Amino acid sequence: MKVFNKILIVFFVLLLVVAVAGFFTVKKLLGPATTTADSISMRVKVPSGTSVSAVGKSLKEDGLILSSDAFYYYAKFKKIGIKSGVYTITSDMSVAEILSVLESGKQDFIAVSIPEGYTLRQMAVLFEEHGVVLSSDEFVSECYNKKLLDEYKIPGQSFEGYLFPDTYYFDPETKPDKVIRAMADNFFEKLDSIPEFADKTADEIFYYVRLASIIEREYRVADEAPLISSVFTNRLNTRQNGHTMGLYSCATVVYIITDILGKPHPDVVTKADTQIDNPYNTYKYEGLPPGAISNPGLIALNAAIKPAKTKYKYFRVIDEQAGRHAFSENLEEHNTATTYSVKK
Repeated sequence: MKVFNKILIVFFVLLLVVAVAGFFTVKKLLGPATTTADSISMRVKVPSGTSVSAVGKSLKEDGLILSSDAFYYYAKFKKIGIKSGVYTITSDMSVAEILSVLESGKQDFIAVSIPEGYTLRQMAVLFEEHGVVLSSDEFVSECYNKKLLDEYKIPGQSFEGYLFPDTYYFDPETKPDKVIRAMADNFFEKLDSIPEFADKTADEIFYYVRLASIIEREYRVADEAPLISSVFTNRLNTRQNGHTMGLYSCATVVYIITDILGKPHPDVVTKADTQIDNPYNTYKYEGLPPGAISNPGLIALNAAIKPAKTKYKYFRVIDEQAGRHAFSENLEEHNTATTYSVKK
């Protein structure tokens, strides 16, 4: 009997030890994966319909939790449901804290910075990569929505040129039309800050938007934007043999290659490239192209409507590193320009 009692005591002691050990093991697995000093932070996307188990495995793979099983069983025990969306999770959060965030549905806004001169197709790729829109193709397609274009009184075939480059904050998987509206609204607000646009019609604005889109892709130093604008403006106002002088902008050719033909950005624009038969090719067709070739910022928009008063008709890069150009009134000066020069 004494022997049995001893065995029973030993059994309960062992059981207690196992229980205590299990308790601390579970407590550890449900705790933070790292200390605050060593923590990592990640933006976690939870697509609609994703299971708790799948989320747990993903968090474990990213080093945000210690055990996907502990995550799963805790969620089931607490009857916690997770909501789709994008959340910021850190590895110094406990499983309970992480599940609280995922259950709340309070998603992060996604910050996306659009560089000046980006085309709508470049923007579309950026938005898809950041999870703002589900599909870049859907975004591009919506940019050609005639009903939406008419709403904003845009004469062109797309919103190219009217999507203002800026930093935006969107909900994940925002509908493309909402993204476009936010950017177009911003564009027209910025346009209101330039007094010269106040009395312009939609067609006149379209003219300057197309011009600004070319200036945006040609200038590299802000103080040269009005000078480059003067070159293009002077060409547009010059008649040669019964035709308007060509703009001869390589930027328009690059746009054809990359955004119309869908080919990689060329290292250099060749003579053959300048012979591509496309209305956007300003080497072959006089005047402005039928639409914008980029989305210009304020510097280019200001330069387009307020060109410097010069007689320049040519410019060429003479300092690649600094992005400086030489400006000339005739072809002879242009062909011999080797140093930076701006005539007063």
